[in-house]
Amino acid sequence: MADILQAKPAPPAATLDYHRLVDVENGWIDRRIFWDEGIYQLELERIFARCWVFVGHESQFAAPGDFVTTYIGQDAVIAAKDRQGAINVFLNSCSHRGNRVCFAEAGNTRRFTCNFHGWAFGLDGGLLGVHEEEQYSACATFDKSKLGLHRARVGIYKGLVFATFDAEAPSLDEYLGDYRYYLDVLLDNDASGTEFIEGNVKSRLGCNWKFAAENFVGDAYHAGWTHASAAAAIFKKDVKVNIERSYQANVNGHGTEFGLDLIGNAMGLAEPEVVEYLKENEARFAERLGKLRSRMVGAMSSSNVFPNLAYLTGFNTWRTWTPKGPHEIELHTWVLVNKDMPERLKEAYRRGVSRTFSPTGMFESDDGENWEHCTRSNAGVVTRRQKLHYGLGMDSRMEHEEFPGAVHRVQLNDANQRAFYRRWADLMSAASWADVSDRSGATR
Repeated sequence: MADILQAKPAPPAATLDYHRLVDVENGWIDRRIFWDEGIYQLELERIFARCWVFVGHESQFAAPGDFVTTYIGQDAVIAAKDRQGAINVFLNSCSHRGNRVCFAEAGNTRRFTCNFHGWAFGLDGGLLGVHEEEQYSACATFDKSKLGLHRARVGIYKGLVFATFDAEAPSLDEYLGDYRYYLDVLLDNDASGTEFIEGNVKSRLGCNWKFAAENFVGDAYHAGWTHASAAAAIFKKDVKVNIERSYQANVNGHGTEFGLDLIGNAMGLAEPEVVEYLKENEARFAERLGKLRSRMVGAMSSSNVFPNLAYLTGFNTWRTWTPKGPHEIELHTWVLVNKDMPERLKEAYRRGVSRTFSPTGMFESDDGENWEHCTRSNAGVVTRRQKLHYGLGMDSRMEHEEFPGAVHRVQLNDANQRAFYRRWADLMSAASWADVSDRSGATR
């Protein structure tokens, strides 16, 4: 009898069938992926320690010695520009006792010195010297060339700085693939390039990182309901998503849902000058991007670069969903603008983002509440046994003469979420990059 009553232990996370947990062919997701600690720990290993993760924008590293501190998964890292002009990324953990070597969020420095035993590291992470080095150098295993801060590979795409700790990962260009076509809508609509407005906002939400990522990768469905009151306050009328000539597109887990209305999202900033700027410059955008993409620059849309970099055209808010366990994230938010944009317009974007997508913003508070309750509800044993339905837009795949990737009809669709979870399952199932399937985002 005792054997019958004894609960069976949960299988180790590495042995789970992740393509059964996320049944994208039929549109069903197992809730355990949002709550289970073992699954989360494997995510840190097989997704965040493996993928290219966003760490900053080149505009944050204007001068040698400029640095920011951030996270790749739960690994604290420093990104710093050295005197040769290269941006380096390395662990923010001393190779002596593991202490954090930099506590500032950003700044300029000549070196990073651990306050525990005085070990000093250069802007490339290399060990420069240690306290009482004459005494320490007598140690037979003391080799400064081998005791620097552990470095990541760094890749830059049109101002965006990414890093990965996996030596076998594909190049950043390969990793982004055809999704670069969609990134360029904001990154390359102007010859001057882009920059982040100085400073960023950090906040905490009690949710699983995937709820935030999947929301931005393609959930236009929630906008007309979740944000109805906020939109009515801004637009002074009910706003509905216009599904005519709207699409979803995904490439290996990176995804965007978008319309071609030019100003749909930008109007949400409640800054008329921004809308006028977009209208006045549409022809100039078209010279660089083509007619179709010029209509996307401020349009109703949302996007997520796998795993955790998201942005909204029009609002120009860029954010990362940094995991702090399976049930919490730290949200980092920046505002991206064209470098040659007049200062008054940059300030208008900053005001508009503060009004809408900040911890007290009208839209962000809507989203955060939903994501938190989606996560917390899974604390229940019986609740976790129930599958979640992701079946909207099955068989909506289409061919498009210009848009690359897997393209689907209309924004109101779960296709990008299904593609996001297929990529997630591919990575979670693979022991190395060599084992990761390349499906190019294909899904029904």
